[in-house]
Amino acid sequence: MITVLGAGNVARALVPALSAAGHDVRTGTRGTLADAAAGAEVVVNALPGAVSLEVLRGLAPVLAGAVLVDVANPVEIGPDGFASRLLHANLAAAIQDALPRTRVVKALNTVGPAPLMAAPASLGTPPSTFLCGDDPAAKRVVAGLLADLGWRPEWIVDLGGVANAWWPESFALMVRPLIGALGPVPFALAVAR
Repeated sequence: MITVLGAGNVARALVPALSAAGHDVRTGTRGTLADAAAGAEVVVNALPGAVSLEVLRGLAPVLAGAVLVDVANPVEIGPDGFASRLLHANLAAAIQDALPRTRVVKALNTVGPAPLMAAPASLGTPPSTFLCGDDPAAKRVVAGLLADLGWRPEWIVDLGGVANAWWPESFALMVRPLIGALGPVPFALAVAR
């Protein structure tokens, strides 16, 4: 079973796509997070990055043993609706430190808008997503879920341990200037090889 924590654009994109791929998916919003996460093998952190660490720390007992896919960007949102600064040097690593019995994997946070997470082939150029986590088995689980969402293996780049998650997390600061240059078009980071 997969639980998606949150009720925003990311949750609205991932829940139906994961369900359509045959997964048993539950959602959790404030007040029901612990109930929704209890017993889940995989939990997706689709909460706002500004509150993720605090909320997940409170769920530590029910998240023990689970794979936590962290798609949050740890940013402060400016008056224009874009990321203005990072709130954590490395949110995924901070979550892993706070939840030592949970297997944290950073993924999908360099893709926007959220519906692209579940439709990567809709872009004209193949996008990349990045995995950062300390548990190889957990990263394989996440890679399998990404495949169910349409991500081809060559589009998934393993950046190593969770300590490296600061790199994809900092991509959020490029969104404002990219939209300024390109306009409000869907985009994702891609690694050309």
